[in-house]
Amino acid sequence: WGVKESFRRYLTSPIADGKITVSDGAEQAADNGVFTFGDAKGTYDSPTHAASAAVKGSVRFEGHHGALDITLSDLKVDTTATSGTLTADVESNNNGEHSAEQDVPLADLALDGVTPGQGEDGSTVLADIPATLTAEGAEAFAGFYEEGAELDPATLAMTTAAGEDPGPADPSGGTTSGGSGGSSSTGSSTGSGSAGSTGGSSSAGGTSGTGGTEADTPSSGTAAEDGALVDGNLDWGVKESFRSYVTGPIASGRIELADGAAESGSVYRFSGADGSFDSADQKLSAGFQGSVRFLGHKESDGSYALDLKLSALAVTVADGKGTLAADVRAKDRTTHEVSTYDGLTLATLDLPEGDLAAKDGILTLSRTPAKLTADGAKAFGGFYEAGEALDPVTVNVSLDEDATLPGGDDGGSTAATVGGSGDSALASTGTPLPAAAVLAAAVVALLTGTATVVVSRRRTTTAPAD
Repeated sequence: WGVKESFRRYLTSPIADGKITVSDGAEQAADNGVFTFGDAKGTYDSPTHAASAAVKGSVRFEGHHGALDITLSDLKVDTTATSGTLTADVESNNNGEHSAEQDVPLADLALDGVTPGQGEDGSTVLADIPATLTAEGAEAFAGFYEEGAELDPATLAMTTAAGEDPGPADPSGGTTSGGSGGSSSTGSSTGSGSAGSTGGSSSAGGTSGTGGTEADTPSSGTAAEDGALVDGNLDWGVKESFRSYVTGPIASGRIELADGAAESGSVYRFSGADGSFDSADQKLSAGFQGSVRFLGHKESDGSYALDLKLSALAVTVADGKGTLAADVRAKDRTTHEVSTYDGLTLATLDLPEGDLAAKDGILTLSRTPAKLTADGAKAFGGFYEAGEALDPVTVNVSLDEDATLPGGDDGGSTAATVGGSGDSALASTGTPLPAAAVLAAAVVALLTGTATVVVSRRRTTTAPAD
């Protein structure tokens, strides 16, 4: 199991300047690969493929000169024919504060699509088991990864004790009781966790919600209205866990709103929409005013190592697909070079079924799930993978000068304090576990402008990020 590939990459990057250490029998594959925890003890029932195994080995993640330090050990896997749980002891040290939690259920395992196979040594292999972060795991990591976030897949390879017959690898299960015994080893994950979306489809942006009306689907009226947009608002929080990180004790940063952007409940409101809506062709083009800037990790000269600005946000709907784009300005941590991307498509929008239609002169897209695009992932250094769930998006645009736009709706938990130091930004997680620094730190790489990949319409300047 590799825990999370993007986190491993981040930890060994110049940003974290860290290292990964395996011990107590664990091994790591070459090129910062996945981990193998062996010498498993437990039971395995071949007809049902129910397993209960505890493995030896530990892995320690260190970075930011000791500010990030977490160890996972005593991993256990318990499975049924269709599901399972991966637990571990979690120990962390953060700025001299020590914390230890035992048997934390880190991941839910989905085995309903996994067909047992056979290894070259005759072992029974359950390969590439999808793993997602549990609610308990999210709490243990202070909510910096939301429940449902995709972790690396896990592979479990088992041989029974001498003299016991493991039975055939029958994926259909059955009622006949098979031999069970202590499995001798667990294999490493053969995947990197990048095949699917991180963040999971079950929690688009976590609990933050978006502003706008309480409706979950677009309003529909007796007659479609279209034409030029008179006004409108976009309500979006970017990503709740990232907001908490920026203003939390690790980044100790702040969030600045400018050019007309404002707080709206637990999200940000970008107003002054212009553009058009064509009801016949089902096309929407809406641009919004306002900008949001994330600053964190203040340096000795007063500048910030983390510096990202989003502006000129725009929502487009055409051919049944929706996108969210923005002008992006990001600072590279190591070179301090500022890169800009004009009109970069940050997210795809999961549009509701049915035609878009205005009601009483207002067209609404409410709490629309948003996922990071491949271009967005590249522009942000690849530390969030394509498909990562961002905060949902709410759009209200007016097509009639007499129409009244709806007000803001909180729709979620309290937003991170704009401009604050973030000393209490983690209070809502309900846990003081310093392990938050570990997974939270990976988030910063998303927005530090470390990408070296050239995307469309990229411009580079050496001007300071002021």
